[in-house]
Amino acid sequence: MNTITHSTIKKMSPQLLADDIEHSIEFYTKKLDFEVEFRYEDFYAGIVKDGFSIHLKSGNPSTEERKNKKQNEDLDIVFSVENVEYLYNEFLNKGVEILQPLCVRPYGKEFYIADPDGYILAFLEE
Repeated sequence: MNTITHSTIKKMSPQLLADDIEHSIEFYTKKLDFEVEFRYEDFYAGIVKDGFSIHLKSGNPSTEERKNKKQNEDLDIVFSVENVEYLYNEFLNKGVEILQPLCVRPYGKEFYIADPDGYILAFLEE
């Protein structure tokens, strides 16, 4: 009898450094509708939306790296979503900084935003 064993990835959570973790948590929860999944002391938190999570850690994101990524529109996270037009308008109404307005590409419709630390998040409807 052959027994096959393997591991399975159950979840993936990118970790972003936050200059002011309280401000970042407020941005993600108030502007992007994430919920706090957990807090660890005063320097680490997990936020979640629709079962997908991001971890935030107090630190000093590289200002130069953030500047270069913004200039080149180098994305940090791409979210595949449904009804991207609705989400775009919701973010506009909440005053979220839009880096790339909603546009149509050969692969779908997308827009980019920046979080308080300059991480670039794309929202794509394929």
